[in-house]
Amino acid sequence: MTKGGMLASILGATTVVLIVVGTLWPVPSAVAYAGGGNLFSSSSTPETAVQNIGIALRTQSWDKAYTSFANKGQFTEQQFMRDVMGGYPSLRTYATLDHFEVFPLHANDGDAEVRLKLYWSTVVGTSMSVRDLHVVKNGNHWDAEWPFVKEAVVPPQVIPVNYLRWDIIYPGPGDDWGTAGVEAPHVRILDMHPVERASGVFILGELLNEDVVPAYVSVSATLLSKSQVPMATEGSFDKISHVLLPKQVTPFLIDFPNISLSGVGGVRMTPFTTLVPASADPIIELDNEHLNPAPGASLTGQLINQSGRVVNVAHVLGTFYDNAGQVVWVADQYVDYALLPQVPVQFEIHIPEDLAGKISSQRTVVASYTEGGFL
Repeated sequence: MTKGGMLASILGATTVVLIVVGTLWPVPSAVAYAGGGNLFSSSSTPETAVQNIGIALRTQSWDKAYTSFANKGQFTEQQFMRDVMGGYPSLRTYATLDHFEVFPLHANDGDAEVRLKLYWSTVVGTSMSVRDLHVVKNGNHWDAEWPFVKEAVVPPQVIPVNYLRWDIIYPGPGDDWGTAGVEAPHVRILDMHPVERASGVFILGELLNEDVVPAYVSVSATLLSKSQVPMATEGSFDKISHVLLPKQVTPFLIDFPNISLSGVGGVRMTPFTTLVPASADPIIELDNEHLNPAPGASLTGQLINQSGRVVNVAHVLGTFYDNAGQVVWVADQYVDYALLPQVPVQFEIHIPEDLAGKISSQRTVVASYTEGGFL
Protein backbone atom coordinates (compact mmCIF):
# COMPACT_ATOMS: atom_id res chain seq x y z
CA MET A 1 0.00 0.00 0.00
CA THR A 2 1.33 3.49 -0.84
CA LYS A 3 1.75 6.18 1.80
CA GLY A 4 -1.15 8.07 0.22
CA GLY A 5 -3.36 4.98 0.35
CA MET A 6 -2.41 4.28 3.95
CA LEU A 7 -3.18 7.89 4.95
CA ALA A 8 -6.54 7.71 3.19
CA SER A 9 -7.38 4.46 5.04
CA ILE A 10 -6.43 5.95 8.40
CA LEU A 11 -8.50 9.08 7.76
CA GLY A 12 -11.45 6.99 6.60
CA ALA A 13 -11.34 4.76 9.68
CA THR A 14 -11.01 7.78 11.98
CA THR A 15 -13.99 9.44 10.31
CA VAL A 16 -16.15 6.34 10.81
CA VAL A 17 -15.19 6.15 14.49
CA LEU A 18 -16.02 9.84 15.04
CA ILE A 19 -19.36 9.49 13.24
CA VAL A 20 -20.31 6.52 15.44
CA VAL A 21 -19.19 8.35 18.59
CA GLY A 22 -21.02 11.52 17.58
CA THR A 23 -24.18 9.58 16.83
CA LEU A 24 -24.27 7.60 20.05
CA TRP A 25 -22.98 10.31 22.42
CA PRO A 26 -23.38 13.62 20.52
CA VAL A 27 -22.15 16.57 22.54
CA PRO A 28 -20.25 15.34 25.60
CA SER A 29 -18.22 12.78 23.65
CA ALA A 30 -17.31 15.30 20.97
CA VAL A 31 -15.93 17.60 23.63
CA ALA A 32 -13.99 14.74 25.21
CA TYR A 33 -12.42 13.76 21.87
CA ALA A 34 -11.43 17.40 21.40
CA GLY A 35 -9.35 17.21 24.58
CA GLY A 36 -11.99 18.00 27.17
CA GLY A 37 -11.33 14.85 29.17
CA ASN A 38 -13.04 14.88 32.54
CA LEU A 39 -15.08 18.06 32.19
CA PHE A 40 -16.62 18.26 35.64
CA SER A 41 -14.74 19.15 38.83
CA SER A 42 -15.49 18.46 42.46
CA SER A 43 -17.92 21.06 43.79
CA SER A 44 -15.58 21.98 46.65
CA THR A 45 -16.24 25.72 46.27
CA PRO A 46 -19.29 27.79 45.27
CA GLU A 47 -17.51 28.80 42.05
CA THR A 48 -16.79 25.22 40.95
CA ALA A 49 -20.40 24.22 41.68
CA VAL A 50 -21.62 26.92 39.27
CA GLN A 51 -18.78 26.13 36.86
CA ASN A 52 -20.09 22.57 36.62
CA ILE A 53 -23.57 23.87 35.78
CA GLY A 54 -22.09 25.98 32.98
CA ILE A 55 -20.29 22.92 31.59
CA ALA A 56 -23.50 20.86 31.78
CA LEU A 57 -25.38 23.54 29.84
CA ARG A 58 -22.60 23.78 27.23
CA THR A 59 -22.60 20.01 26.71
CA GLN A 60 -26.41 19.81 26.98
CA SER A 61 -26.08 17.40 29.92
CA TRP A 62 -29.51 18.35 31.23
CA ASP A 63 -29.78 15.44 33.67
CA LYS A 64 -26.32 16.19 35.11
CA ALA A 65 -27.28 19.82 35.74
CA TYR A 66 -30.74 19.06 37.11
CA THR A 67 -29.66 16.40 39.60
CA SER A 68 -27.05 18.77 41.04
CA PHE A 69 -29.55 21.46 42.02
CA ALA A 70 -30.34 21.94 45.70
CA ASN A 71 -33.87 23.12 44.79
CA LYS A 72 -34.77 20.58 42.10
CA GLY A 73 -37.91 19.68 44.03
CA GLN A 74 -39.41 23.02 42.96
CA PHE A 75 -39.49 22.17 39.23
CA THR A 76 -39.08 19.23 36.88
CA GLU A 77 -36.17 18.58 34.53
CA GLN A 78 -38.44 19.37 31.57
CA GLN A 79 -39.41 22.70 33.14
CA PHE A 80 -35.74 23.47 33.70
CA MET A 81 -34.99 22.81 30.02
CA ARG A 82 -37.88 25.04 28.95
CA ASP A 83 -36.63 27.77 31.29
CA VAL A 84 -33.20 27.70 29.63
CA MET A 85 -34.12 27.07 25.98
CA GLY A 86 -37.69 28.38 25.76
CA GLY A 87 -40.99 26.58 25.45
CA TYR A 88 -41.85 27.81 21.94
CA PRO A 89 -39.63 27.98 18.82
CA SER A 90 -37.36 31.02 19.17
CA LEU A 91 -33.76 32.12 18.72
CA ARG A 92 -32.84 30.44 22.00
CA THR A 93 -34.44 27.15 20.98
CA TYR A 94 -31.82 26.66 18.25
CA ALA A 95 -28.91 28.31 20.07
CA THR A 96 -25.83 26.64 21.51
CA LEU A 97 -23.85 27.81 24.52
CA ASP A 98 -20.52 29.04 23.17
CA HIS A 99 -18.87 29.89 26.51
CA PHE A 100 -19.67 31.15 29.98
CA GLU A 101 -18.13 33.14 32.84
CA VAL A 102 -18.46 32.73 36.62
CA PHE A 103 -18.24 35.68 39.04
CA PRO A 104 -18.45 35.34 42.85
CA LEU A 105 -20.68 38.03 44.35
CA HIS A 106 -20.85 37.16 48.06
CA ALA A 107 -19.84 34.25 50.28
CA ASN A 108 -19.74 33.14 53.92
CA ASP A 109 -19.25 29.78 55.62
CA GLY A 110 -22.63 28.36 54.66
CA ASP A 111 -23.88 29.99 51.49
CA ALA A 112 -22.81 32.20 48.59
CA GLU A 113 -24.10 34.17 45.61
CA VAL A 114 -22.47 33.48 42.24
CA ARG A 115 -23.20 35.10 38.89
CA LEU A 116 -23.25 32.95 35.74
CA LYS A 117 -22.92 34.79 32.41
CA LEU A 118 -23.96 32.68 29.42
CA TYR A 119 -22.91 33.55 25.88
CA TRP A 120 -25.20 31.89 23.33
CA SER A 121 -24.44 31.46 19.62
CA THR A 122 -27.58 32.19 17.60
CA VAL A 123 -28.28 32.60 13.90
CA VAL A 124 -28.08 36.39 14.32
CA GLY A 125 -24.93 36.50 16.47
CA THR A 126 -24.00 36.19 20.12
CA SER A 127 -26.62 36.70 22.82
CA MET A 128 -25.72 37.04 26.50
CA SER A 129 -27.90 36.12 29.47
CA VAL A 130 -27.22 36.35 33.21
CA ARG A 131 -28.34 34.14 36.08
CA ASP A 132 -27.50 34.81 39.74
CA LEU A 133 -27.36 31.53 41.66
CA HIS A 134 -27.65 30.98 45.40
CA VAL A 135 -25.18 28.26 46.43
CA VAL A 136 -25.40 26.37 49.75
CA LYS A 137 -22.87 24.18 51.51
CA ASN A 138 -23.85 20.54 51.91
CA GLY A 139 -21.24 18.65 53.93
CA ASN A 140 -17.92 18.91 52.11
CA HIS A 141 -19.35 20.16 48.82
CA TRP A 142 -21.58 22.97 47.50
CA ASP A 143 -24.94 22.73 45.74
CA ALA A 144 -26.39 25.51 43.59
CA GLU A 145 -30.03 26.54 43.49
CA TRP A 146 -31.25 27.23 39.98
CA PRO A 147 -33.08 30.62 39.75
CA PHE A 148 -36.09 29.08 38.04
CA VAL A 149 -38.39 31.51 36.21
CA LYS A 150 -41.91 30.16 36.00
CA GLU A 151 -43.23 30.20 32.45
CA ALA A 152 -46.19 32.49 31.87
CA VAL A 153 -49.47 30.70 31.28
CA VAL A 154 -51.80 32.31 28.76
CA PRO A 155 -55.43 31.52 29.68
CA PRO A 156 -57.82 30.32 26.96
CA GLN A 157 -59.50 33.34 25.41
CA VAL A 158 -60.91 34.75 22.21
CA ILE A 159 -59.02 37.73 20.79
CA PRO A 160 -60.87 39.53 17.97
CA VAL A 161 -58.62 40.69 15.14
CA ASN A 162 -59.19 43.54 12.73
CA TYR A 163 -56.10 44.36 10.75
CA LEU A 164 -55.01 45.28 7.24
CA ARG A 165 -53.61 42.57 5.00
CA TRP A 166 -52.05 42.65 1.55
CA ASP A 167 -52.00 39.52 -0.64
CA ILE A 168 -50.44 39.06 -4.08
CA ILE A 169 -52.12 37.22 -6.94
CA TYR A 170 -49.51 35.76 -9.25
CA PRO A 171 -50.42 35.18 -12.92
CA GLY A 172 -50.66 31.64 -14.27
CA PRO A 173 -48.75 30.50 -17.36
CA GLY A 174 -51.85 30.67 -19.54
CA ASP A 175 -52.94 34.17 -18.53
CA ASP A 176 -52.64 37.04 -21.02
CA TRP A 177 -50.84 39.11 -18.42
CA GLY A 178 -48.45 36.28 -17.53
CA THR A 179 -45.44 38.22 -18.82
CA ALA A 180 -46.47 41.54 -17.32
CA GLY A 181 -44.09 42.89 -14.70
CA VAL A 182 -45.11 44.28 -11.34
CA GLU A 183 -43.57 47.60 -10.44
CA ALA A 184 -41.45 47.53 -7.32
CA PRO A 185 -42.70 49.64 -4.40
CA HIS A 186 -41.29 53.16 -4.18
CA VAL A 187 -38.98 53.86 -1.26
CA ARG A 188 -37.03 56.98 -0.37
CA ILE A 189 -33.94 57.54 1.75
CA LEU A 190 -34.92 60.18 4.32
CA ASP A 191 -31.50 60.59 5.89
CA MET A 192 -28.03 59.24 5.24
CA HIS A 193 -24.64 60.24 6.60
CA PRO A 194 -21.36 58.58 7.57
CA VAL A 195 -19.85 58.49 11.04
CA GLU A 196 -16.46 57.21 12.12
CA ARG A 197 -15.95 54.95 15.10
CA ALA A 198 -12.90 53.12 16.41
CA SER A 199 -13.85 50.00 14.43
CA GLY A 200 -14.37 51.80 11.11
CA VAL A 201 -16.95 53.81 9.16
CA PHE A 202 -20.73 53.45 9.59
CA ILE A 203 -23.40 54.70 7.19
CA LEU A 204 -26.64 55.33 9.03
CA GLY A 205 -29.98 56.84 8.21
CA GLU A 206 -33.66 56.11 7.59
CA LEU A 207 -35.69 54.64 4.74
CA LEU A 208 -39.40 55.37 3.97
CA ASN A 209 -41.83 53.17 2.07
CA GLU A 210 -43.79 55.94 0.33
CA ASP A 211 -45.97 53.54 -1.64
CA VAL A 212 -49.48 52.17 -0.91
CA VAL A 213 -48.31 48.54 -0.89
CA PRO A 214 -45.96 46.66 1.46
CA ALA A 215 -42.34 46.26 0.48
CA TYR A 216 -39.38 44.09 1.34
CA VAL A 217 -36.53 46.59 1.51
CA SER A 218 -32.78 46.49 1.75
CA VAL A 219 -30.06 49.04 1.12
CA SER A 220 -26.38 48.87 0.23
CA ALA A 221 -23.69 51.53 0.25
CA THR A 222 -20.50 51.94 -1.76
CA LEU A 223 -17.69 54.09 -0.39
CA LEU A 224 -15.86 56.14 -3.01
CA SER A 225 -12.30 57.38 -2.74
CA LYS A 226 -11.29 61.00 -3.21
CA SER A 227 -10.90 60.23 -6.94
CA GLN A 228 -14.43 58.68 -6.96
CA VAL A 229 -13.13 55.13 -7.33
CA PRO A 230 -15.20 52.48 -5.45
CA MET A 231 -13.43 51.36 -2.25
CA ALA A 232 -15.87 48.91 -0.66
CA THR A 233 -19.53 47.89 -0.82
CA GLU A 234 -21.58 46.61 2.12
CA GLY A 235 -25.27 46.05 2.87
CA SER A 236 -27.54 46.46 5.86
CA PHE A 237 -28.30 42.91 6.96
CA ASP A 238 -29.84 43.05 10.41
CA LYS A 239 -29.75 46.74 11.43
CA ILE A 240 -32.90 47.33 9.41
CA SER A 241 -36.58 46.32 9.41
CA HIS A 242 -36.89 44.57 6.06
CA VAL A 243 -40.68 44.44 5.69
CA LEU A 244 -42.29 47.88 5.58
CA LEU A 245 -46.00 48.52 5.39
CA PRO A 246 -47.14 51.63 3.47
CA LYS A 247 -45.67 54.87 4.93
CA GLN A 248 -43.57 53.02 7.48
CA VAL A 249 -40.00 54.10 8.24
CA THR A 250 -37.04 51.93 9.16
CA PRO A 251 -33.56 52.89 10.32
CA PHE A 252 -30.51 51.32 8.74
CA LEU A 253 -26.87 51.01 9.69
CA ILE A 254 -24.11 49.73 7.39
CA ASP A 255 -20.70 48.78 8.76
CA PHE A 256 -17.38 49.27 6.94
CA PRO A 257 -14.74 47.85 9.30
CA ASN A 258 -11.12 49.04 9.25
CA ILE A 259 -11.80 52.04 7.00
CA SER A 260 -10.97 55.66 7.88
CA LEU A 261 -13.42 58.42 7.00
CA SER A 262 -10.53 60.70 5.97
CA GLY A 263 -10.00 58.55 2.87
CA VAL A 264 -13.66 58.62 1.79
CA GLY A 265 -14.65 61.06 -0.93
CA GLY A 266 -18.28 60.07 -1.35
CA VAL A 267 -21.01 57.50 -0.75
CA ARG A 268 -23.24 55.86 -3.33
CA MET A 269 -26.50 54.45 -1.92
CA THR A 270 -28.53 51.69 -3.61
CA PRO A 271 -31.94 50.84 -2.14
CA PHE A 272 -33.62 47.61 -3.18
CA THR A 273 -37.36 46.85 -2.99
CA THR A 274 -39.74 44.10 -3.97
CA LEU A 275 -43.47 43.62 -3.50
CA VAL A 276 -44.40 41.12 -0.79
CA PRO A 277 -47.60 39.96 0.91
CA ALA A 278 -47.86 41.30 4.44
CA SER A 279 -50.26 42.11 7.24
CA ALA A 280 -50.47 44.60 10.08
CA ASP A 281 -50.71 41.74 12.56
CA PRO A 282 -49.19 40.87 14.98
CA ILE A 283 -49.27 44.21 16.76
CA ILE A 284 -46.49 44.57 19.31
CA GLU A 285 -46.99 47.40 21.76
CA LEU A 286 -44.03 49.28 23.25
CA ASP A 287 -44.47 50.19 26.91
CA ASN A 288 -42.45 51.93 29.63
CA GLU A 289 -39.69 53.08 27.26
CA HIS A 290 -36.92 54.95 28.99
CA LEU A 291 -33.59 56.45 27.90
CA ASN A 292 -31.01 55.73 30.60
CA PRO A 293 -27.97 58.05 30.74
CA ALA A 294 -24.32 57.03 31.00
CA PRO A 295 -22.77 55.13 32.63
CA GLY A 296 -24.61 52.10 31.32
CA ALA A 297 -26.44 54.16 28.68
CA SER A 298 -29.34 52.20 27.23
CA LEU A 299 -32.92 52.22 26.00
CA THR A 300 -35.16 49.96 28.07
CA GLY A 301 -38.82 49.05 27.90
CA GLN A 302 -41.34 46.28 27.45
CA LEU A 303 -42.80 44.48 24.45
CA ILE A 304 -46.42 43.34 24.66
CA ASN A 305 -47.75 41.04 21.96
CA GLN A 306 -51.31 42.28 21.39
CA SER A 307 -52.23 39.55 18.93
CA GLY A 308 -53.52 36.05 19.57
CA ARG A 309 -50.48 34.42 17.94
CA VAL A 310 -47.09 33.51 19.34
CA VAL A 311 -44.35 35.75 17.93
CA ASN A 312 -41.31 33.50 17.55
CA VAL A 313 -38.71 36.23 17.00
CA ALA A 314 -38.90 39.95 17.87
CA HIS A 315 -36.24 42.38 16.61
CA VAL A 316 -36.19 45.75 18.40
CA LEU A 317 -34.57 48.64 16.50
CA GLY A 318 -33.77 51.95 18.19
CA THR A 319 -33.06 55.13 16.23
CA PHE A 320 -31.41 57.87 18.28
CA TYR A 321 -31.51 61.59 17.34
CA ASP A 322 -29.71 64.76 18.43
CA ASN A 323 -31.34 68.15 19.14
CA ALA A 324 -31.45 68.93 15.41
CA GLY A 325 -33.32 65.71 14.61
CA GLN A 326 -30.37 64.08 12.86
CA VAL A 327 -29.77 60.38 13.36
CA VAL A 328 -26.90 59.91 15.80
CA TRP A 329 -26.92 56.13 16.11
CA VAL A 330 -28.87 52.96 15.33
CA ALA A 331 -28.82 49.98 17.69
CA ASP A 332 -30.87 46.84 18.09
CA GLN A 333 -31.66 43.77 20.15
CA TYR A 334 -33.08 40.41 19.19
CA VAL A 335 -35.30 38.97 21.91
CA ASP A 336 -34.18 35.41 22.67
CA TYR A 337 -37.55 33.97 23.67
CA ALA A 338 -40.90 33.88 21.90
CA LEU A 339 -43.49 36.54 22.76
CA LEU A 340 -46.69 35.02 24.12
CA PRO A 341 -49.97 36.94 23.72
CA GLN A 342 -50.43 39.66 26.34
CA VAL A 343 -47.24 38.72 28.26
CA PRO A 344 -44.81 41.68 28.77
CA VAL A 345 -41.17 40.98 27.89
CA GLN A 346 -38.29 43.28 28.83
CA PHE A 347 -35.82 44.62 26.26
CA GLU A 348 -32.60 46.60 26.62
CA ILE A 349 -30.67 48.26 23.80
CA HIS A 350 -27.17 49.42 24.72
CA ILE A 351 -25.94 52.84 23.56
CA PRO A 352 -22.25 53.77 23.12
CA GLU A 353 -21.19 55.79 26.16
CA ASP A 354 -19.60 58.60 24.11
CA LEU A 355 -22.81 59.13 22.11
CA ALA A 356 -25.22 59.12 25.05
CA GLY A 357 -24.77 62.86 25.76
CA LYS A 358 -25.69 63.75 22.15
CA ILE A 359 -29.02 61.92 22.19
CA SER A 360 -32.16 63.93 22.92
CA SER A 361 -34.86 61.66 21.48
CA GLN A 362 -35.43 58.21 20.06
CA ARG A 363 -37.85 56.16 17.97
CA THR A 364 -38.36 52.43 18.35
CA VAL A 365 -39.72 49.95 15.82
CA VAL A 366 -40.23 46.20 16.21
CA ALA A 367 -39.89 43.71 13.40
CA SER A 368 -41.40 40.31 14.10
CA TYR A 369 -41.34 36.80 12.73
CA THR A 370 -44.06 34.24 13.22
CA GLU A 371 -43.86 30.74 11.81
CA GLY A 372 -44.93 31.10 8.22
CA GLY A 373 -44.39 34.89 8.22
CA PHE A 374 -41.74 37.54 7.61
CA LEU A 375 -39.25 39.30 9.83
